[in-house]
Amino acid sequence: MTGPTLALHLRLDGVTDKDGFLARCARDLRFPDWYGRNWDALADCVTDLSWWAEGGEPSGCLLDIQGWPAFRDADPDAAAIAADILADAEAYWAARGRPLVVRYDDGP
Repeated sequence: MTGPTLALHLRLDGVTDKDGFLARCARDLRFPDWYGRNWDALADCVTDLSWWAEGGEPSGCLLDIQGWPAFRDADPDAAAIAADILADAEAYWAARGRPLVVRYDDGP
C-alpha cells in the first residue's frame, strides 16, 4: 500500500436518529461541503476518500465507531441502513486493494 493510512473516529454519544447520525458523520469525519446529509451522500463520501487526505486517496482507512449500541437501540432502522452502507464501502475498497475497516464498539 502507498500513501497515508487514516484513522477516523465517529462518536455517536447522544445520537438517536438518522438526522443525528448523518450530522455527526459530517462533523466527526470532516465530510466535504458537498455532503448532502442523506444516505446517498454518506455512500458517496465513504466511497470517495480523496477528500480525506491531501495529495490523493489514502491507502487504507480505519473507521472507529463508538456509541453504536445506544444508536442502534434508539433507531434500529437507521442503524441497519448505516451499517449496510458502511459494509458496502468496505467491500468497495477491498476490491480496489485499499482497505476500509469499520470497527464498531459492539458490532453492527
